[in-house]
Amino acid sequence: MPKIAIITGASRPGSVNKSVAEWVLAQVAGRTDADVELVDIADFNLPLLDEAYPAAYQNYQNPVTKAWSAKISEFDGYIFVVHEYNHTAGPVLTNALSYLNAEFNNKAAGFVSYGSMGGARAVEHLRETLSELQLAHVRNQVMFSLFTDFENFSDFKPTEQNADTLAPMVDQLVSWAKGFATVR
Repeated sequence: MPKIAIITGASRPGSVNKSVAEWVLAQVAGRTDADVELVDIADFNLPLLDEAYPAAYQNYQNPVTKAWSAKISEFDGYIFVVHEYNHTAGPVLTNALSYLNAEFNNKAAGFVSYGSMGGARAVEHLRETLSELQLAHVRNQVMFSLFTDFENFSDFKPTEQNADTLAPMVDQLVSWAKGFATVR
């Protein structure tokens, strides 16, 4: 059974990112075709990328990088909870991805995004980065609008229409995660 990580994409105090990630976890917790775990980037306290060697070498020097690598290596697939920040993915997630390389290779990813335009631009940029990490990303995407899925732009209350897009994305992600296990 594949292991799927729901990875938060922000660490700023007061961010709604973790509440969205926790909602995703609650929605998929009953699945019998995958083990799912919430991985909060904030728990790793990753500084601005400070490794001496490129991530592809896996010659990690810092304990935080080694811990981040070990955690990410546990999974067969990932659901990235992405907010749009300056028309791209947030800097905390981008930085965290830059620390690693091989840990993501030949695995699958899906996206739950939010923003004024549903986080679409953030995910489009993130897809390019993940392609370079040889992380296959599913087509289906979950997008939440700050205007319709959040009360007062801060309390996450997804509309039924947008919430219903999660299951098809996860179905595809689990299928791909299983398939890529044969490649690895």
